[in-house]
Amino acid sequence: MCGLVGIVSNDHVAQEIYDALTTLQHRGQDAAGIATQNGDLIELIKSNGLVKDVFQEAQMLKLLGYMGIGHVRYPTAGTASSNEAQPLYTTKPKGFSLAHNGNLVNYKNLYQYITKDLGRKVLTKSDSELILNLLSNELEKIDDITDINKLLKASQEIHKHCSGGYAIVALFSGLGILAMRDPNGIRPLVLGERSNEGRKDYMVTSESVSLTALGFKRIRDIKPGESLFITGNGEIISIESEKKKHTPCIFEFVYFARPDSMIDGRSVYKARLRMGDALGKKIIRENPNHDIDVVIPIPDTSRSAALQVAHQLNVKYREGFIKNRYIGRTFIMPGQRERRASVRRKLNPIELKFQNKNVLLVDDSIVRGTTSREIIKMARNAGANKVYFASAAPPVRFPNVYGIDMAVKSELVANNRSIEEIQEYIGADWLIYQDLKDLIGAVAYEISGVTEFDTSCFSGEYITNDVTEAYLDELEAQRADAIRTLRDSVALQNELQIDAAS
Repeated sequence: MCGLVGIVSNDHVAQEIYDALTTLQHRGQDAAGIATQNGDLIELIKSNGLVKDVFQEAQMLKLLGYMGIGHVRYPTAGTASSNEAQPLYTTKPKGFSLAHNGNLVNYKNLYQYITKDLGRKVLTKSDSELILNLLSNELEKIDDITDINKLLKASQEIHKHCSGGYAIVALFSGLGILAMRDPNGIRPLVLGERSNEGRKDYMVTSESVSLTALGFKRIRDIKPGESLFITGNGEIISIESEKKKHTPCIFEFVYFARPDSMIDGRSVYKARLRMGDALGKKIIRENPNHDIDVVIPIPDTSRSAALQVAHQLNVKYREGFIKNRYIGRTFIMPGQRERRASVRRKLNPIELKFQNKNVLLVDDSIVRGTTSREIIKMARNAGANKVYFASAAPPVRFPNVYGIDMAVKSELVANNRSIEEIQEYIGADWLIYQDLKDLIGAVAYEISGVTEFDTSCFSGEYITNDVTEAYLDELEAQRADAIRTLRDSVALQNELQIDAAS
């Protein structure tokens, strides 16, 4: 999962792109980058790390220009190396820089097409570089790249070659910014505007929170399959591909997006409140004589749902865990021991809220189960009599292949396990999951024309119809190789540290 932003303004944009990226930092903490147009040049600065660490004053002073794009990266494809930080850049046919959020499921075939059929050199394992090369190749076919209508028509060829979930922003030297979204609208992208000294500034971004933070008004979401171009003069031109079924990713609403964002006309916050309402009603149906004393959320994303669960059950809602916000990103770990330690470093229980109580812990979802198990142990150690656990989402039984890091079946606690087996694994006295139909109802409640969603990680139904068991098995093997490499790297670093100390 990654975050994108593009701005065309009457003022220099680097600082505002920086500010927008900080509002999207939850979407990626591995790398950050900004590209701006400075005269006829595109200035590009990117590196591994958080936004605040990548961009210091010296770097920001180089990023001149009135339009630019930015990216925060979480590596769902490729690796976490600095040469895969985005935006990417090419000089052909006219210098442009591109950033991408999502994941292509036909990477292997597309790689063969680009390297063998087109004869292009690919330097990384990132599917974003494939999109860059594909767009560059299509643009080289047109006689005048400054003709925006021809440029847009060429960009639509991406949809014919790419399968998966993707949102794209691209900065074209001397022309403007291109924004694109996959034909199913799986990954989000939204357009906003702002008045500025008699003209309009425009922004495209992964989440509307970036718009409101910078004083932009949300106009609309980029449509599935749409190519939209914002010229340097503030003119908007767009074309759309043949319409497919609009199925945005439902996990954006469950966990990934910020609650103060609007996605496809829906409030993430309100959707999570309704998830809590539905979950609370299910608890009452299945356990009307429950003995729950207090509802406690697992911070942060489950708070909205937990509040409504408590309301439905007519029991107290309390904050029982304090999150240490100064712990760095630690969820990619080489082993279970490290994962357990990271949970205890990040969360600390308020013992008074647990002692001699039957507590219901509410989380947004359960993916690997390791975190849930450790949190339940913490609650018991803090003095809870019984620990019940509720998930605001259904069991995650299948990989998510469209841009969220849930790509391996063997890592999913619900894969090939019953609810009772999961309950035993995480150590809960009782476990309850949201029903998929109730989750869909919670998100689809508002009228915006969208009634279906990508629910593949819950249902196993992949909207692109090209995700096979062989593809999932290949992902499993790649993940195993990556984990072995990571373990070897950590072991080597430890050996070097021991040798240096001795």
